[in-house]
Amino acid sequence: MYDYVIIGGGIVGLSTAWQLQQRLPEKKILLIEKENEFAKHQTGHNSGVIHSGVYYTPGSLKAQFCKAGVEATINFCKDNNIAFDQCGKLLVATNALEVERMHILHQRCLDNAVDVELLSQAKLSEREPNIVGLGAIYVKDTGIVDYQQVCIAMARRFREAGGETRLSTEAYGLNETSDKITIQVKTANNTDTICTRFLITCSGLMADRTTRMLGIETDFQIIPFRGEYFQLPQKHNHIVNHLIYPIPDPELPFLGVHLTRMIDGSVTVGPNAVQGWKREGYGKINISIKDIWQMITFAGFWKVLSTHFKTGLIETKNSWWKPGYLKLVKKYCPQLTLQDLQPYPAGIRAQAVLKDGTLAHDFLFAESQRSLHVCNAPSPAATSAIPIGNYICDKITKQNDSSVDCD
Repeated sequence: MYDYVIIGGGIVGLSTAWQLQQRLPEKKILLIEKENEFAKHQTGHNSGVIHSGVYYTPGSLKAQFCKAGVEATINFCKDNNIAFDQCGKLLVATNALEVERMHILHQRCLDNAVDVELLSQAKLSEREPNIVGLGAIYVKDTGIVDYQQVCIAMARRFREAGGETRLSTEAYGLNETSDKITIQVKTANNTDTICTRFLITCSGLMADRTTRMLGIETDFQIIPFRGEYFQLPQKHNHIVNHLIYPIPDPELPFLGVHLTRMIDGSVTVGPNAVQGWKREGYGKINISIKDIWQMITFAGFWKVLSTHFKTGLIETKNSWWKPGYLKLVKKYCPQLTLQDLQPYPAGIRAQAVLKDGTLAHDFLFAESQRSLHVCNAPSPAATSAIPIGNYICDKITKQNDSSVDCD
């Protein structure tokens, strides 16, 4: 019998486990992960950016968590000897509409107390000789890191504090009674049963399925979107001094194709946002009959498809036709060619979609008496992982203090 079990070995699950064990050193806490190593899905397939909270609605959980997450992430890296670089980023406007959006976004930065500077076309050119635009927002605190290294350190810190981890252990059944939750798990060789007084799930792409196992009523479904990247050849490792982002379309939850300096010195291009047909499909062609059936029988999927039909067609075209993808980058970095777009692993975004077709932009949680589920942890969840974990710990310790005896 465990006091707490966490399902999910991405950065949110690991942050929660580590901080919970720190708070409650006398408790028996287990983290299980179905893969053979941590951070194999969203955490390990992102662009490694430490975001500053530029885009988010003032007062939202995203804005609060991201603002706190920058400092927390950097302090964690310092404490654990993990390389990071606060290189800053530029949000570049390349036409009149983007200039208008840039000024609106600049005000949002100020509302969120993000340290920014508005650059003229001349100032932009001074900072980035290889980038063209009519102006830019310079976001000073943005950085880069390898989040897999952050996860490895969190797992180590969790175990050092007394926690237990099990890799290659997949939960396939959950049952809640008045005094415990029973978790059925399978490994490569056998099945097992784990009992816990309280369950926390941070299962990302499978978030809706874990809540369904416990019969918790929700009004959302996870719809996967592929984010496809390219990597520039080594000769372009110094093509930019900062991260270079377009001014985003405020109607879409995705930030647009950008140039990202990676912590290993390379530069990536991406991601786009293409409808995925398999929740964990990282190859070019990925099909899961189960995943597709669950999507097409969900009313919210068709409403999203209808709302963003034109955008979806353009993204799909550019996914298969590299010149279209390149055009998105050439508008602010015209010297790049098709030969510069070299293969790089794709990522999958777990986008929570509500039944009415609304894309969930903020964090979503679901609860039962003995469980808490992170249903939507949108970008910048990696940056925000430490504040998110702290928030989850606050919620479950208060809940247990009032309703569940874990002694």
